Amino acid sequence: MVFNTGSALLDAVVLAVVSKEEQGTYGYKITQDVRKAIDISESTLYPVLRRLQKDDCLEVYDQQFDGRNRRYYKLTEKGSAQLTLYRIEWKNYSGKISEIFEGGGGA
Repeated sequence: MVFNTGSALLDAVVLAVVSKEEQGTYGYKITQDVRKAIDISESTLYPVLRRLQKDDCLEVYDQQFDGRNRRYYKLTEKGSAQLTLYRIEWKNYSGKISEIFEGGGGA
């Protein structure tokens, strides 16, 4: 299973959050959106964003906002493909867990 580590789940959630904004979104907003599902600090999030960028799942660009640069993150084709795989894995994984919680699916 791909979700046996916290980092895979965090990567999946970050990619899902970034995918919601076609033109990309910035770090603080990503943190706020991810916090709706997982308690995370900015100091934890930024290494994840850098790793996803290094893995060619995210592209980064700077844009002026209120007189200063704001760094935006946008999903790449590879990131979109990876998110699709994470969604499939999550559906399978969560379905199996739900079966166990709901008392079905004996061995």
